[in-house]
Amino acid sequence: MFVTYVLYSEKFNQLYIGYTSDLMNRFHSHKSFATKGHTIKYRPWIVAYVEFHETKNQALTREKQLKSSRGRKFCREQILGLISVR
Repeated sequence: MFVTYVLYSEKFNQLYIGYTSDLMNRFHSHKSFATKGHTIKYRPWIVAYVEFHETKNQALTREKQLKSSRGRKFCREQILGLISVR
């Protein structure tokens, strides 16, 4: 099982889109374990959106879609919906 995910940094209003087969480990890596890379600059992160896929290829294809301008718009709408609920 593979997951396409969107992380959101409310503090910096930043999105990070990725895919993995182990969401919990990957999230902890973004959140605290990593010592270099894009995500360390925008901590803290929340998992704002996830989709599950049967294959790695499906997850990678969806990741690419979410990274497009239409995909990022979709992600922002999902996240704004989450923030307004709180």
